[in-house]
Amino acid sequence: MRLFFKTIKNFIRETDKILFLLCAVTSAFGCVSVLSATLWSASEGSKVTRDFLVMLFAVCAGLTIALIISLIDYEFIIKMAPLIGLFCIGIMIITLLFGVGPAERPDAKTWLKIGNTGIFFQPSEIVKIGFIITFGVHLEKLKGNINHIFSIIQLAIHALIPIALVTISGDMGSALVFIIIAIAMLFVAGLHWGYFLGGGLLLLASLPLAWIYVLDDIQKDRFLALIYPEQYPNIIYQQERGLAAIGGGGITGQGLFKGKLTQIPNAIPEAENDMIFTVIGEELGLIGCIAALLLLTGIIIRIIRTGRHDKIGNTKVMCYGVASMIAGQVIINIGMCLMLLPVIGITLPFFSAGGSSNLCIYFSIGLIMSFYRYNQQNEFIHVSQSNIYNPFADI
Repeated sequence: MRLFFKTIKNFIRETDKILFLLCAVTSAFGCVSVLSATLWSASEGSKVTRDFLVMLFAVCAGLTIALIISLIDYEFIIKMAPLIGLFCIGIMIITLLFGVGPAERPDAKTWLKIGNTGIFFQPSEIVKIGFIITFGVHLEKLKGNINHIFSIIQLAIHALIPIALVTISGDMGSALVFIIIAIAMLFVAGLHWGYFLGGGLLLLASLPLAWIYVLDDIQKDRFLALIYPEQYPNIIYQQERGLAAIGGGGITGQGLFKGKLTQIPNAIPEAENDMIFTVIGEELGLIGCIAALLLLTGIIIRIIRTGRHDKIGNTKVMCYGVASMIAGQVIINIGMCLMLLPVIGITLPFFSAGGSSNLCIYFSIGLIMSFYRYNQQNEFIHVSQSNIYNPFADI
């Protein structure tokens, strides 16, 4: 019994309690926002909705999974990197063969339907985590030689595999997130700025080709709608309604569950998903928006802090990979809601409805907590050894 309590005590001491609490509070905020966004769809006499229950289950399961992953030895995760990479490629190929798309994009293949359960899973969400692990391990193996041309070729191929697979599936939003993750990890790993400059120029030069051969008509219309909104009223409608909701919230908002647009069925399409930030803006106002951003910023800073306190240099790039994934999605999603960017199907981490995104984000949090625990153990061992008296030290 004494050993059991000692184990629990050590686990609590080594766990990043602040990060865990920040995530739990942010997800609770998100669950309430989703409930408000979907309250109009609740059955008569009910005060909960299906989207809320699905998200609540995903969050509870995610918090549990994060704790379990945090117990896994960091070195075991590193050894599993090749299998993780094969799994990610395999599940994306299965998605390309048997996947389905949303109602407005029936030709896309971004979701897997699990039997006849009516449950859908978006594989690209878990592949993001797998990419961070495998790319981080790859960068560590090339440490010291990262700026050699053959290393650049290897890393470019590594990054292009998931980017190509999700692009072919029709998920341009996830492809953009993968690019952000790869750039951030390469930067932290010490890639020379000249390669970033060259890559940026190559990207600019390839934009016309991407416009012609990669983007479909719907994706092109979403870009054009930002420039010529009067010519694409059906395309821009969602963003215009969302922006009107944010503007109507003012400083303090119209009150939780009292948003004039939020509480009207389908007044803001996908309000519980891509446009959840507009719900926060309308019902909780500028104060609510700032609170949401502060919570997300706190999570990102905490993850970066874990990377900066890395004791052996192996986990730093992965921490920055997770931080860039969350930060990138936050910037893109809010840019969509403010009509600064086109709608490309990127959710707001911890806030948007959906089991896949909420469950998978906690896989990454569990990974960070594992790194934190690993670093804490190494620090504790280092301190303990430094306190051992050496009678020969003064000789």
